[in-house]
Amino acid sequence: MSHRKREGRTEWSLLLGCILFLCSGGMIIISVKYPQFAQWYSDSIYSKIVEFFGRISGAFPFSIVEIGLYIGILTIFITGIFAVVQRKRGRISIFQWFSRVFLSAAILLFLYVSNCGIQYHKSSFSEQSKILVEAYSVEELEETCVWLTEQVNQLTTKVSRTEKGTLELENTWREQVVDCMKRLAKTYPCMSGYYPRPKPVIISEILSYQGITGIYSPFTIEANYNQDMPEYELPFTACHELSHLRGFMQEEEANFIAFLACRESEYSEVQYSGTLSAWVYAMNALYDADWEAWKILRDKLDPSIEVDLDANSQFWSQYEGEILEVANQINDTYLKVNRQEDGIQSYGKMVDLLVAYLQE
Repeated sequence: MSHRKREGRTEWSLLLGCILFLCSGGMIIISVKYPQFAQWYSDSIYSKIVEFFGRISGAFPFSIVEIGLYIGILTIFITGIFAVVQRKRGRISIFQWFSRVFLSAAILLFLYVSNCGIQYHKSSFSEQSKILVEAYSVEELEETCVWLTEQVNQLTTKVSRTEKGTLELENTWREQVVDCMKRLAKTYPCMSGYYPRPKPVIISEILSYQGITGIYSPFTIEANYNQDMPEYELPFTACHELSHLRGFMQEEEANFIAFLACRESEYSEVQYSGTLSAWVYAMNALYDADWEAWKILRDKLDPSIEVDLDANSQFWSQYEGEILEVANQINDTYLKVNRQEDGIQSYGKMVDLLVAYLQE
């Protein structure tokens, strides 16, 4: 290829990259200033993107974004070395290599904004479902915890367990969570739409070191989960990530939706996963509000459930360290940038929705 052609491609890469960056920024600014645009986009455009591309990525049994990440890192590394070598021979410039990386980054940013960023500014699940969230009393929180304790104690007698005593899911549990998301849509029409099966991350240890249970990929329209976790966390996490495919990106709402979806399941194991996960969040809030009430309820928990909680605690404790702290800080910053002022504490804000829902 001639020198002039290479320069022409470099210029086009930079130009297209700049256009995509500007478009991405423009869409976010419009969404912030005009939430009705974000709502329209989510209902009219994003829903169709999920319907079309979700079916394509859903046809693959593995996480496309995970494989793409590994290939992308390897490609950048190899082409970077190649660019340096060729530069020394006078055949290519580092600037040309940078233009391609710049264009790739612009494309990824555009996909993120189109399939995730805009959704942060649409109307919330609670608004669309007419769930009025207000400040609640300690007594109302305690009532919620009492109900959850009773529910999870009932469910633990119906679930399957391994020889070690931990929850054991059926091999079809991923189909089960898709089914319960569809069931939820009958009560809440805003949850209607296509749901692909959630996918395990092959090297889930990468997520474990970051304290991540699951992740939604706006680049490939996939709901991914950490397959190394104790099984009681899996259905709840999968439903959480699937809720993002309906454009509900706020973490506390995704948690609440996951709870509602799991409760819709025909399978006790899935119900147990959602109820126990909600119990953990609510009891953590009660611990801070009224330790005495927390202690009384904590002692009423069925001993069989303690096995799951202990297994979960042991699993995550082995990944504590600097990597987790840095990952938490990054996630905290990301959430705050996207108008979730409580950062990583947003996950626990599902209790606000939970109390309001049960008080109706």
